[in-house]
Amino acid sequence: MLLMRSTLLLCSLFLTGCSSLELSNYTKQKDPFEPLNRGVYVFNDTLDRALVKPIARGYVAVTPTPVKNMVDNFFSNLDDVVVTFNDLLQFKFEQAASDGSRVIFNSTFGLFGLFNITDQLPKHNEDFGQTLGYWGVPSGPYLMLPILGPSSIRDGSGRYADSFVSVIGNTDHVPTRNSAYVAEGINTRANLLEQEKVLDDAVIDRYSFIRDAYLMRRQNLVYDGNPPKQKFDDEDE
Repeated sequence: MLLMRSTLLLCSLFLTGCSSLELSNYTKQKDPFEPLNRGVYVFNDTLDRALVKPIARGYVAVTPTPVKNMVDNFFSNLDDVVVTFNDLLQFKFEQAASDGSRVIFNSTFGLFGLFNITDQLPKHNEDFGQTLGYWGVPSGPYLMLPILGPSSIRDGSGRYADSFVSVIGNTDHVPTRNSAYVAEGINTRANLLEQEKVLDDAVIDRYSFIRDAYLMRRQNLVYDGNPPKQKFDDEDE
């Protein structure tokens, strides 16, 4: 969902160290489909306010904290499978060993990931969109996807590729697979309820902020926190 990602982007934006002018110059070249994207954004936001957010609030209200922590751990463990796969594709073998260890020990001694017994090992963020970027594939135009939220041509393709190694994506029983996707989405949305207040107070044009933050965050992730300075068409050589 759209707001599953938007508040995470809020923090990531400040980590990039980019000025608002740099963001504006960078994104005006990256959003050629802005009228269409804004329409999809309105649809996503309306769906979130009418359905997803109320469900997430209800989930928080009725779920004991220990149970919610186990749900968080479970989905984090499933994500580590995809992360490890992309570590290997990027030749980050030391990181792959760490992330693979998280999967093995949390899936066994952690009872299918319900308990995080590897909290001494860092949690990484890798996906196939980042892998494509690592090997030089440009992000392409920004896209606001229905329900899924911010993306790009590269990242949308990467999301599809990741589904082939995702545990949920490889679940044959369709009702179980769909229920897992819904549960994961609600859990993620619930985790952002408190942080979203900062977004509401700080942002005038939410669409532009989410777009700018998404693009810069993805650039930051592809280069592991050290992206090159962007060059723009109107800059002097």
